[in-house]
Amino acid sequence: MNAATRRVLRPRQADANRDGIVTDVADPMRVALVTFGADEFSALHYTCVAAGHEPVAYVYCRSMKPKSRTDAHAAAVAGRLLEALPPGMDLLLPGTAEGLAEALAGYRLDLLVVYGFNWKLPASVLGTPQFGVVNVHSSLLPRYRGPAPVLWAIRNGDAEIGLTVHRMDEHFDTGAILAQRGGVPLDEDVTPQGLWKRIRPVLGDVLMAALDKVARGAPGVPQGEAGASYAGFMEPEFSVVDWSRTSAEVHNQVRMFRFMGPGHAPVARVGDRWLKVLRTRMQPAEGIRVECADGPIWIVESALAQPPATRS
Repeated sequence: MNAATRRVLRPRQADANRDGIVTDVADPMRVALVTFGADEFSALHYTCVAAGHEPVAYVYCRSMKPKSRTDAHAAAVAGRLLEALPPGMDLLLPGTAEGLAEALAGYRLDLLVVYGFNWKLPASVLGTPQFGVVNVHSSLLPRYRGPAPVLWAIRNGDAEIGLTVHRMDEHFDTGAILAQRGGVPLDEDVTPQGLWKRIRPVLGDVLMAALDKVARGAPGVPQGEAGASYAGFMEPEFSVVDWSRTSAEVHNQVRMFRFMGPGHAPVARVGDRWLKVLRTRMQPAEGIRVECADGPIWIVESALAQPPATRS
C-alpha cells in the first residue's frame, strides 16, 4: 500500500491564535527537507516552522547519480550548508537511494519536502514518510515537467514562470497538485540571484498552502495532460549558435547559458573566428552585428573560443 492510499486525516487539536480565538488546527508534522543550497534550506525550514511543523533533518545530493563520487561543486556547497546548519539539525549526504530510505526511516517522518534533487526517488523513499513526499517545481505544471523548467522557460522567451507544489510519485512531476501560483517575472538579464529574490516570497505562500492541505488529508488535484511538456537537459547541439534561427531564438539561447553561470556560453562562428557569445542585444548596440533568419542581432560581449568538436 503506497503513501497516497494509506493517507488519513491527522488528529486535530485546539489552538489559540494571536487574538485568543480558539481554532481547530492540524497536528504538527515531522518533516525532512531536501534541496540544493543554504538559502533554499532556510526558506523551506522557515515556512515549515511558520506552519507549525518540525523540520528534523536536511538532505543534500552530493553527486549527479547514485553511487558516484562527490563532485567538487557539491563538496563546496556541503561545506556552506554545515556552516549554516541550525543547531541540532542532521545533514544527510546519501551515497545511494537505498541508503537514503534506510536513514529516513529512523526519523519517523510524516512528510518529505523536496525542492531540487538530482536523483529520481524510488518507491522505498516515497513510501517512507507517513504522508508521502511533496515536491516544489519551478513551473506551472503540467508545463515543463522535468529537471530544467527554468532553462526552458528562458530558452522559449517566456515572460514569467510559476511554482507548483505537488505530490511526488514514481514519474517525473506528474503527481497531484496541492498549490500553484504564477506571475514570477523573468528579467531580460535573468540571474539565479535575481530570480531567487522573486521566487522566495512565492515559495513561502505556495508551500504554506500545500502543507496545510497535506496536514488536513487533502489528496490534491490530479494533473491533466492538456498543455503538458517535458523540460529535459539541453541537446548537445544547442551549445552552438545557429544563425539560421531567428534573432529572438539566438538571444534567448545566450540568455539561458548566461543564467547557468560563469563559464557557460554557446559558441558561434563569426566570420573566420569562433567566439563564446556571452551577451547579445536585439536592438542596435556597440558590438558585432550578425544577421539571423529574420534580421540582425548584436554581440555585445564575447571571448575567443575553440571550434566545437566534430562527432564521427
